[in-house]
Amino acid sequence: MKKTINILFLIGSLLAGVQTAVAQSQGDMRLNEVLVTNTDDFEDDFGHKHAWIELFNASYGTVNIGGCFLSNDRNNLRMYPIPKGDVLTQIKPRQHILFWADNQPMRGTFHINFILDATKENRIYFTSSDGRTIIDSVPVPAGMQSNISYGRAEDGIGEWKVLDKTTPSTNNVVQDKEAASQRLSERDPYGVIMAMTAMSVVFAALIILYLVSKQIGLSSIKLSRRKAEQAAGPAKTVENPDAVSGEVYAAIATAVHLHIMQEEAHDVENTILTINKVARTYSPWSSKIYGLREVPNKQ
Repeated sequence: MKKTINILFLIGSLLAGVQTAVAQSQGDMRLNEVLVTNTDDFEDDFGHKHAWIELFNASYGTVNIGGCFLSNDRNNLRMYPIPKGDVLTQIKPRQHILFWADNQPMRGTFHINFILDATKENRIYFTSSDGRTIIDSVPVPAGMQSNISYGRAEDGIGEWKVLDKTTPSTNNVVQDKEAASQRLSERDPYGVIMAMTAMSVVFAALIILYLVSKQIGLSSIKLSRRKAEQAAGPAKTVENPDAVSGEVYAAIATAVHLHIMQEEAHDVENTILTINKVARTYSPWSSKIYGLREVPNKQ
């Protein structure tokens, strides 16, 4: 029974984690641009001109907005539920999606069930799939002119303002200037400048790597010498004439070790040679029995 409860608890935790992850990804969506009166602007798939609301995925991951809600009424945040199961509701990173405010939801997923009124302020709400959490909202001022949109100065994060021109399903800031890469290709059609720049970067990196490696090597040599000097002990100098080197300590330690282990006997006098008698009855060096052949025995 306890094992079953633990399994159910684990499954519930996983489901809660998945729901939290989905909510976090939906929270990356932003209202990005709104056109209230459309008389000579972008057309829908049916060739009709209606007000539209643009959403923007401000993240770098795909976000599924199926199950979220759009509304223009604070008291009814679930006015238009975005259908689930439509592959087009999976918004790719840094991409836009357009909803038509034409009050004709039978025309498809991106046709919502309310309209926008240019004579009054239109507050748009984008709500998460729980139907309560408002992810983003914007008050569109009353009296907006025809074919003039109200949008962010920069996609997803900029302040709202009246845009110079409508930009449905594309960036609110249009880059009209020539790109730097294009200017470079015109000035350097054969790629000479690019090649020289690349070679300069490579050689600069190699020089820096050489200098760093050399400095590390010198530091290692200095450290090794310092350790060797510490192991050898202080050297005799004019200021320190009584210094004893490490070699002397090593010789003394070796002599003490041999004396304690009794592997080598030393006389007290340095002029006496000690010869230990070998306990053998003959000298193996002068014996001739090792050179005789064995007499064969007849059996």
